[in-house]
Amino acid sequence: MEEKVIYETRTFKVFVPDKVHISREDGGHLCIMSKEKYFASRLDLSPSEAVEVMRLSMLISEAMINGMKKRGIDIAKINYQDNGNWAYLRGDKPEFHIHLYGRTINSKAQKWGEALNFPDPQEHFYDNFKQLEDKDIEEIVKEIKLLENTPKYKIENWKYE
Repeated sequence: MEEKVIYETRTFKVFVPDKVHISREDGGHLCIMSKEKYFASRLDLSPSEAVEVMRLSMLISEAMINGMKKRGIDIAKINYQDNGNWAYLRGDKPEFHIHLYGRTINSKAQKWGEALNFPDPQEHFYDNFKQLEDKDIEEIVKEIKLLENTPKYKIENWKYE
């Protein structure tokens, strides 16, 4: 299955991963990753790229919370993670990306209040996890469009000094 890109900035894209770590009904899963440039970790970001990805992570999270609530999924918190450890298992170099994990109080597989569980993908823990639905994505994108022009997220308010 191919990743679904839902939003882009100059440097980064936001997408629904093909294999999710949080099922839709438990809050859902989105990722942020560079469109072209390779970053091994956040330490490789320039100050302007760091500001860009911080703004993007906040914008997408707020849109995800608002959009999923309209779809009947009450996200109470977003967890953010940039790992890259599984790349080592494949003999690859890690590539900077941020996971946005929606967390609901009544979640089933990834229990509320507990640390997220990330067993090796080969263990089939994630096999029955569902991606965000097209209607979920549509609602999140609507929220992005509303939020990106508010004073909190306007580009000109995010200058690095």
